[in-house]
Amino acid sequence: MSLGPDYFADLYKKRDDPWRLQERWYEERKRALTVAALPRQRYSSALEIGCSVGALTEALAPRCDELLAVDIAHRAVEIAGERLSDQPHVSVSQLDVSRSWPKGQRDLVVFSEVGYYFDAETLAALALRAAGSLATDGVIVSCHWRHPVDDYPLSGDEARRIIREESGLVVVAHYIDQDFGLEVLAQRGYDSVARREGLVD
Repeated sequence: MSLGPDYFADLYKKRDDPWRLQERWYEERKRALTVAALPRQRYSSALEIGCSVGALTEALAPRCDELLAVDIAHRAVEIAGERLSDQPHVSVSQLDVSRSWPKGQRDLVVFSEVGYYFDAETLAALALRAAGSLATDGVIVSCHWRHPVDDYPLSGDEARRIIREESGLVVVAHYIDQDFGLEVLAQRGYDSVARREGLVD
């Protein structure tokens, strides 16, 4: 069963930044690698699922014309909204994507440290929805912790596999270490950065 709003509300009652996203070098490094892996310099319309306090949102914002960041936890949305309040092209909303998927077409959808909160069936449906909402040249980013957590319905590796397989997309960039795995997924035939810039035929 997917983790619901009460689970996250309890976490934010104990601490405004439950995972210390703004303090840890691990998190700063992972954000830098995630943003560096994006194959385009700029995105017209992006969606970040599970934005928490907006640390990754803030890193993505300079690369996007329009960015919608959503989270199931009210307190997370309050904090992220305050953090991004000076950036009018960024919207932060409370939303349970398993119940309501945001309308509109995106050229970037980010699942960062969120897939393992869903059960396998729900995450498979979300991966399909995400792929269906992509523009032709759009990408999905899937980045997840690899160590076991007893509370979570899925492991990070399982979450990445489900998103990859159920989206029907192919891997165009991949990074993995002991702690987390990162994949960028796109339609088959997606042009690489070098090909788009005329460096290769």
